Amino acid sequence: MASSTSLQVAGLASNFDWKSFVDQIMAVEHTPADRLAAEKATNQKKADMLSTLGNKLTGLQKAAQALKVDGLFGQRSASLSTSGSTWSTSAAIDTAPGTYKVAVSQLATVARRVGTSDVGSGLNPSSDSVAGLTVANLPIGQAVSAGTFTVNGQQVSVALTDSLDTVFAAISTATDGDVTAAYDHTTDKITLTSATTDVTLGAVNDTSNFLRALKLGNNGTGTVSSSARLGTVKTTSTLATANLGTAITAVNGSGDGSFKINGVSIAYNVNSDTISSVLSRINDSSAGVTAAYDPVNDRFSLTNDTTGDLGIAVSETAGGLLGAMGLTTGATLSRGKNAEFRINDGDLLSSASNTLEESALGVTGLKLTVASEDTQTVTVSANTDTMKSKIQTFIDKFNDVQDYLDESTKITSGGKGKVTAAALSNNREIQDWGRSLRTLAFSAVAGASGISRLENLGLDFVTGTSKLQIADETKLVTALRDKSSAVTSFFNTSTTGFAAKFDSFVTKISNQNDDQQKNLDKGNASIDDQIAAIERRLEQQRSVMESAFIQMETAQSKLKNQQSALTNAFSSTKSG
Repeated sequence: MASSTSLQVAGLASNFDWKSFVDQIMAVEHTPADRLAAEKATNQKKADMLSTLGNKLTGLQKAAQALKVDGLFGQRSASLSTSGSTWSTSAAIDTAPGTYKVAVSQLATVARRVGTSDVGSGLNPSSDSVAGLTVANLPIGQAVSAGTFTVNGQQVSVALTDSLDTVFAAISTATDGDVTAAYDHTTDKITLTSATTDVTLGAVNDTSNFLRALKLGNNGTGTVSSSARLGTVKTTSTLATANLGTAITAVNGSGDGSFKINGVSIAYNVNSDTISSVLSRINDSSAGVTAAYDPVNDRFSLTNDTTGDLGIAVSETAGGLLGAMGLTTGATLSRGKNAEFRINDGDLLSSASNTLEESALGVTGLKLTVASEDTQTVTVSANTDTMKSKIQTFIDKFNDVQDYLDESTKITSGGKGKVTAAALSNNREIQDWGRSLRTLAFSAVAGASGISRLENLGLDFVTGTSKLQIADETKLVTALRDKSSAVTSFFNTSTTGFAAKFDSFVTKISNQNDDQQKNLDKGNASIDDQIAAIERRLEQQRSVMESAFIQMETAQSKLKNQQSALTNAFSSTKSG
């Protein structure tokens, strides 16, 4: 007898392929689900196309918004007649186009207050002995390096730990007493003297700068002295020990004092501040000057941070730091100069700065930085390339949307009467968007002066199409160059301007586009539910049918077994 499992094989007992029969029945019953699946695929195709359209509308909207950016149609470029000039120029939005001949006869310079020289004290208070002066700590403008130097062909060694007396003795020893060295505190100079010959200093293989640091050089005689006073200010020592030639007395019991530069008060303390810290304090203040120390000439200076014929005012109580620095009595002021120039051969004009702003040039928005006494022609022109580029981008995005709308809604006829319809061909709302965009593109802008339509800018549709183009580039460039305010009014007027109307309309149809996508998504979700319900019902129906056929196979098998038993039984009887 066949097992229950083997009877699940179609036709094993009945010779009837009931499984194929069930599959055919299920295929017929599945037709509604297939139709729903096809409907879903169509909906999804439409949704995908609407999504692509939404992206293209976003691109068009951004291009429209770019046309209403403040200053777009007032952009200017400025150039100089000489390529590679050290001058530079720029023009602001809406600067009047034109050419300007600028002849600079004088550059602006800074004012400078130079203090008296030799404000430092001498090397030593007396000429008797300089044994207490160590080479490493000499208050001179250039530090001495250890090594050797040459006097009358003889090398003299110097170490940083040597005293000046030691070096003098070494000079005498090296020259067998022929050259002697001495210091004179009244002149603050060192003198080398030979009793028998001219003093000759230095050699190419010297390794110490002792001679240069002490300002000693050949003069072709038997007596050589330092070319200038030697003592200088110690910028890193406290003010009280900075080797200033004049004592600072205008301080209180704690050593505090102050002075003013250009009305700005600068405080100091002689016991804690150094020359370097005071100079930094001046430079970091709002006095508007740069303070510096010149160790070669042993003097201080104040230089204005800005150019022009401007003074430098200093004030303090007698006995103060500025006096000790030589910046009060005896200081000289080199006045700054104003830049002097002519525009288009007109009257002589002046500016405190070498950067000539519109107030100096008399041309709104024009800026010119001059770096030499020269004549240049400055040309200001509308930056039409940038403006035209923004308009072309809008045209490209507009055409992209129109092409896509045409492609997604078209109906074409082929051979033998075959008609092919695009997925959105029956969507009248989308078809209306294309027509509305074209109408909006060529509608007049209310209140615009001089330019109220795209055709006034040389823009038109390509004949026989929905696509825009720059039909007359000369007309467009002329309008951008010569009628920037009218172009700005056309594109940029709030709510009623071309760009504003496009921005608003595209926002509207983009929202409608999103709503259509949402409706399609909802419809597909409903279709999924319907297909799932049909699939469940068909699965149950298949199960019932298969169970019935298996029962049929079981019954057929039993009948065959009984028939076989009867046949065998009758055969046995006849044999007996």
